Amino acid sequence: MPATTLAAFLPPDEMSRDLSVANADAPGMRHVSVAGDTYTILLTGADTGGRYCLIDMHVPPGGGPPPHRHDFEEMFTVLDGEIEVMFRGQTEMASAGATVNIPANAAHAFRNVSEEPARLLCMCTPPGLDQFFLEIGDRVATRTAPPPEMSEEERKRRNAKAMALAPKYRTELLVP
Repeated sequence: MPATTLAAFLPPDEMSRDLSVANADAPGMRHVSVAGDTYTILLTGADTGGRYCLIDMHVPPGGGPPPHRHDFEEMFTVLDGEIEVMFRGQTEMASAGATVNIPANAAHAFRNVSEEPARLLCMCTPPGLDQFFLEIGDRVATRTAPPPEMSEEERKRRNAKAMALAPKYRTELLVP
């Protein structure tokens, strides 16, 4: 299609939006501890005009979220390490270099079953998971920071908060 014909279909440039450059290790990044992992919010829905969010995930050995599902697409690229992906009751391994797409509404989870940390780049479209993590997690200092120490009572309160807020973010936590 000639450029002049294509231009007729494209809206004008949104001059109010700026270029975003994010580095997970840069000062000022938002690092949040969720379910024993540390997630760095690289780009929020606000940064992308509501199109997607991008999250850098540090998953220590044994880490990963409980089974859950949500009404948005979620894609992971494994940058370092290896994770076990549980999808609709089946498991599959995904190592560095692999990209995994989780269709909307499908029950899934992942877990680092290795002895080394894993690093994932997670994109969700549309966004919202970024805000869920910021609302239920604890801010930590760095991308690889361990989770804060919590008593059993604090852990129960945190889980109850996540369960209560999940519907607001179009998510269902599939835990007893």
